[in-house]
Amino acid sequence: MAAARKAPRRPSRTKAAAHPRYTVDASVFVNAFNPHEDGHAESLAILAAIQRYGDPLIVSTLLLPEIASAVARTSDDITGAVQYANATAALPHLTIVALTSTMARQAAELAAAHRLRGADSIYVAVARRYGTTLVTRDEEQRGRASTVITCQTPEAALRDRQTPRLAARSEGRE
Repeated sequence: MAAARKAPRRPSRTKAAAHPRYTVDASVFVNAFNPHEDGHAESLAILAAIQRYGDPLIVSTLLLPEIASAVARTSDDITGAVQYANATAALPHLTIVALTSTMARQAAELAAAHRLRGADSIYVAVARRYGTTLVTRDEEQRGRASTVITCQTPEAALRDRQTPRLAARSEGRE
């Protein structure tokens, strides 16, 4: 009978270590959308790397209206803005979490304690709750939230995302 038992599964922690977890705010998605903005290539590259490697991406429902609003306001293309927001929502490995009353209260506490803008505090609350790295182009948000969570620019996240892969390749592990 003992031979019929399956071997226990390995803990999923080893997989989690191979996949960094991110919360990416609207500034990065909008920057990736607009090829005329400074930093566009890096924003696009980190989003592509996250998808390519299957890294978990955890965001608030706030992301979608922020993307649609920013794209529509800068491009005057309502249909394109909604399509981009919907395409973002459909990304594999993307988890959209609801802004519950508990999350809103946590964001309010973070906003007050760290003098964050309201929307910024929601991204920070999500990153703190889910243990993700917040990737943002917003300097003020990064500076004020860095005492609570890990915050990076798309450039830094891209460098950090690629470094383990390069090390693994050079050691023959990939």
